[in-house]
Amino acid sequence: MQFQVEALSAANLIESLAIEASDEADARRQVEARRASVLTIRPLAAQRTLGRRSAFSLTLFSQELLALLEAGLSLVECMEALLDKESNPAAGSVLAGILNRLREGERFSGALTHQPQVFPPLYVGIVQAAEGTSELPQALSRYLDYQLRLEEVRNRLVSAAIYPTILITVGGGVALFLLGFVVPRFAAVYQGTGRPMPMLSQLLLDWGQFVGNNALLVATVVLGGLAAAGWWLRQLVRSGAWMGLVARLPGIGERMRILELSRLYLTLGMLLEGGIPISGAIAMVSGVVSPASRAGLAAAATAIREGEMLSDTFARNQLTTPISLRMLRVGERSGQMGAMLTRSADFYESETARWIERFTKTFEPLLMTAIGLVIGGIVILLYMPIFDLAGTL
Repeated sequence: MQFQVEALSAANLIESLAIEASDEADARRQVEARRASVLTIRPLAAQRTLGRRSAFSLTLFSQELLALLEAGLSLVECMEALLDKESNPAAGSVLAGILNRLREGERFSGALTHQPQVFPPLYVGIVQAAEGTSELPQALSRYLDYQLRLEEVRNRLVSAAIYPTILITVGGGVALFLLGFVVPRFAAVYQGTGRPMPMLSQLLLDWGQFVGNNALLVATVVLGGLAAAGWWLRQLVRSGAWMGLVARLPGIGERMRILELSRLYLTLGMLLEGGIPISGAIAMVSGVVSPASRAGLAAAATAIREGEMLSDTFARNQLTTPISLRMLRVGERSGQMGAMLTRSADFYESETARWIERFTKTFEPLLMTAIGLVIGGIVILLYMPIFDLAGTL
């Protein structure tokens, strides 16, 4: 949790500090490590604490720590250097907590476990395995490479979604403008002509008259619908249920499964290459798969502990494809399961990248055509009565 501390610094200045600590005593130790005296100390509210935690970047911390370790500094010296240069109070409190525990003789992985909101079990497991072999720099490098690859896949998906999102937003905005502003004015012009109109044009003009007479009601309903849709999408993303919905779409569901397996293999391969036992590694990677696959992964972990081969139990729990199953069996025979899992992830990442490129090249023109047809249809229906009137002159 986080504490708000008023302290007297070595220069006899009163400072206000935000300290991340397990308890009040730990917060006092961190303040004293900065050569300051505690005046007052009180816990911060949970919501405020949550907002402060996001200020600590685990990737940046790993990059800087790796650079200092490769420069020949000890772990304590690295933490002291990182703490000295840190200007953000929240991040500084995290570093101070780690440094204090290292000075008390605690292992690095143990110091990290006291702050689970910053250091996830996956990260702690990598560090813990590296401590037994004195390969912490290699473990950090492996973790950074893992994060880089995940970020590349994420950026690829985001880039593919940006242009369609812009098209849908702009096209939807234009359609709403026509239906909510232009159509009601055309309806007022045509209202007194008394001439019969095509059915679709009449329906559109009836809508225009309704909007003109109930503008406030229509605006409220539209805004409420957009707000409800935004809330619903946000809940889907938070709960992870959006993956289940996307998986039901024809042609996309299988690709989502391949992408999920790729991330699973990449994470599991990194842990195995770092020296973590297979049973512990599977327990750590449960968070990278969807809830639907998590049950299968748990069943696979139980079977592996009972002596079954990883490839067989993964295949039985639908955690493989025909190609990855063959690669896993090769890894079992060669004793290089970690490397083979990473290669399987490489294969499916390349395949996913090619599919995303083909999909965007096909979907974007189709989307533009659909939006053009909708907007063009509205315009044509508005002008059909004018064409009809012009034909009678």
